[in-house]
Amino acid sequence: MKPIILIGGGGHCISCIDVVEQTGLYQIIGILDLPEKLGQKVLNYSVIGTENELEKFLPECSDFLITVGQIKSSEIREIIFHKVMMAGGNLPVIISPFAFVSPNARIDDGSVIMHHVLVNSGAIIGKGCILNTKSLIEHEAKVGNFCHISTASIINGQAIVGDSCFIGSNTIVSNNTHITANTVIAAGSQVLKSIEYPGTYIGQPLRKIR
Repeated sequence: MKPIILIGGGGHCISCIDVVEQTGLYQIIGILDLPEKLGQKVLNYSVIGTENELEKFLPECSDFLITVGQIKSSEIREIIFHKVMMAGGNLPVIISPFAFVSPNARIDDGSVIMHHVLVNSGAIIGKGCILNTKSLIEHEAKVGNFCHISTASIINGQAIVGDSCFIGSNTIVSNNTHITANTVIAAGSQVLKSIEYPGTYIGQPLRKIR
């Protein structure tokens, strides 16, 4: 198994640890987190440093997974992504063995595909994305860079989700709609029409609240 280091030790990290372990492809050698977390453990994996110490672990470990969560903003995940790349590290795609990803789909670097996700033919998933448990990405849908598609959400066929979006749990995005970048869709919402302006949206029918 290849060694891998996780970056970020919160709740999302706990879920990611299970996915990484289940793949059987990587051995987690530790977690990078905040300085005050040094020496603490997350599911028996020690915090061994901070994100500013990436170079210290190269080249002995060149693979990293960003395990910082994302709700309101993807900024922290984007910063870490670029730090890893600048340091010469790799951000592999991690796919749960309990997920289905069509061989005709494309998933870019640093994305994690959690348990029981379905990614159908022709779908494109950008860099640094989280496809959370039981989410569905239908045929020819496009998810931009640094998006979090939350649990049991559905992105229907040929829909486009722009960069740095958060799609809340159990949200349905209708086919052929376009959600502009930097948009937050609250849990349980329905997106029936394209969203042209970034902000926070909620409900059925959908309305902008910020």
